[in-house]
Amino acid sequence: MLHIYTGDGKGKTTAAFGLALRAAGRGKEVVIVQFLKGRETGELLSLAAIPRISVYRNSKDYGFFPAASPDCRALMTTENNGNLKTALARPWDLLVLDEAAAAYRLGAVDRPLIDGLVETLAAGKELVLTGRDPPEHWLSRADYVSDICCVKHPFEQGVPAREGIEF
Repeated sequence: MLHIYTGDGKGKTTAAFGLALRAAGRGKEVVIVQFLKGRETGELLSLAAIPRISVYRNSKDYGFFPAASPDCRALMTTENNGNLKTALARPWDLLVLDEAAAAYRLGAVDRPLIDGLVETLAAGKELVLTGRDPPEHWLSRADYVSDICCVKHPFEQGVPAREGIEF
């Protein structure tokens, strides 16, 4: 089944990781690939302690992809594609591609590889894609689509991201 968590609200990654925890708790193999992210976050520290969850992500925080130099964007894209291919070589019941929509839209990942996953998802497998503005062909193929909208957020009042809450 294909799950998509999208929208401008906080909680897309949190929802995907909650599902990962649930699946691992029931004995399923979970593989997570985070695109465009390299900063240490609290959830990664927790996920590292769970044997059935494997996480692949950037080796460092490259910064905001659109603002990066062409060389830096090329490095990020190469790392994103390598992480995805490594993850796909592992057995999995649940595959989470966090920030897949942004990476796809920005050309920071191999689009045909992700599209192939979406179109040929095997029975019994769960694929979770997160991020704003996913392509229409993902949405039409999806079994679950959750649009997480922002009604109010402390950032709007000048409150910076807080450790343990936003990261």
